[in-house]
Amino acid sequence: MTVEAAKATRAVLSGNWVDDILLGGADAEVCLWLDEPIDRAQLRHAVRVRQIELAAEGVRRGGTVALWLPPSLEFVVTLLAVWRSGGRAILFDYRLTQHEVDLACQRLRPQFVVRARGTRGGALRGYLDVVDTIVEARSGLPATTEHVLIQLSSGSTGPSKVIGRTAENLIAELGRYSRMAGVAGEGERIVLLSSMVHVLGLVGGVMFGLHAGAQVVVPQRMTGEGILRTVAAGDAPTTVIGVPFHIELLTAVADPAPLSQLIRMTTGGELVRPRVAEAFLDRYSAFLGTMYGMTETGVIAEDLSGGHRPALAPAPGMELRVAGGELLVRTARTPYLGAVDPTRWVDGWLHTKDAGTIDAATGLVTVLGRLDAQVSIGGLKVDLMEIEQVVSGLPGVTEAVLVYDRGIAAYVVVDDSVTVADLQEGLAAQVAPYKRPQRYTVLDKLPRTVTGKIVRDLAALAAARRPECDAA
Repeated sequence: MTVEAAKATRAVLSGNWVDDILLGGADAEVCLWLDEPIDRAQLRHAVRVRQIELAAEGVRRGGTVALWLPPSLEFVVTLLAVWRSGGRAILFDYRLTQHEVDLACQRLRPQFVVRARGTRGGALRGYLDVVDTIVEARSGLPATTEHVLIQLSSGSTGPSKVIGRTAENLIAELGRYSRMAGVAGEGERIVLLSSMVHVLGLVGGVMFGLHAGAQVVVPQRMTGEGILRTVAAGDAPTTVIGVPFHIELLTAVADPAPLSQLIRMTTGGELVRPRVAEAFLDRYSAFLGTMYGMTETGVIAEDLSGGHRPALAPAPGMELRVAGGELLVRTARTPYLGAVDPTRWVDGWLHTKDAGTIDAATGLVTVLGRLDAQVSIGGLKVDLMEIEQVVSGLPGVTEAVLVYDRGIAAYVVVDDSVTVADLQEGLAAQVAPYKRPQRYTVLDKLPRTVTGKIVRDLAALAAARRPECDAA
């Protein structure tokens, strides 16, 4: 056991893991910055006050508390207070409707739901000012396992799954981040664009920033100009964490001013379109890195320097293998709670449902996309994700998704000047005939989950179409 692992074990056993792993550091050290800077002393005080307030509402050790809060200081403080109380936090995306939250509560049975009574801020805000919160008592159940965090998977490829993580598991992921070259360090800044409710923004952004002594900053406005203003507002070396959509925002800014502070942008989620990656690298003197992970595990593999693109190095301590063309990840236990497909976790191996390869000489991993994106056309195998990248790179294409529906179907968002004939002509020069879409549908925008992932469900795509623009 490493010294770091031993320290984490002691913190978990003592019940002080929040104080030891996340809330330590000098009182005057600024650790968060939303509307204004928040130092360590202020954060610790706010967490203690919130813990007392939750106790007055009945939250006890082993209590289950759902957080239905927007990205905010209140979200961070309440989450840490629940954990410091010895409770379990269940995270709901703040963009869910009351109906969706009620359904989730029926499924997960929290004892309490914390929600915002009122907020200040509007569209395109990176965070909101929570005016007040309501703690609703529910007829839920206390925790019967040691999981301190419950999240729902995105549901972009099927029904969402209930995923549980223990304090030990979260601390282990922070340890993996600490051993990766190219993450933000003490005294540096993390400009966080990813959602605080989901794994990259929560663990890789908020939690790792607190753990590593890096300042976590959330832009006031989530526009390209707003993000760049946030980067320019500090002198320390800055890492931006987001998703490919945020790279597109930044590449759309005309003639951005030089930013010596910006040393790296790291994205998770879907692949960055090659044309967008090239535009980002042309405009900004910064590394463009990639992380691959899952809600179930956190970060699995990375290429923070962009030097191996599209290949990735396994994150420290992660054991991967390929079986039947599928990437598998070693985990000590199943991450799932409740009913789930029993083939998702078998004999200590988590089935990612992603196709991939591992280079025998270098150990580098290449993620080839979802297994359900591998289809057979006339007995010949076609990787829809590969063709989707080609379509996305055609002139005038803003977004594209390919699915199999009695043949390859392309759903695209394009400039007004682009026709389906243009797409067919452009693809003909790059892709063999049997790999080309048999049908194109032009959309105003692709349907996405609340986390920004493209929904590949045929019904959702069909509902978003412009019927007059369908073409064979």
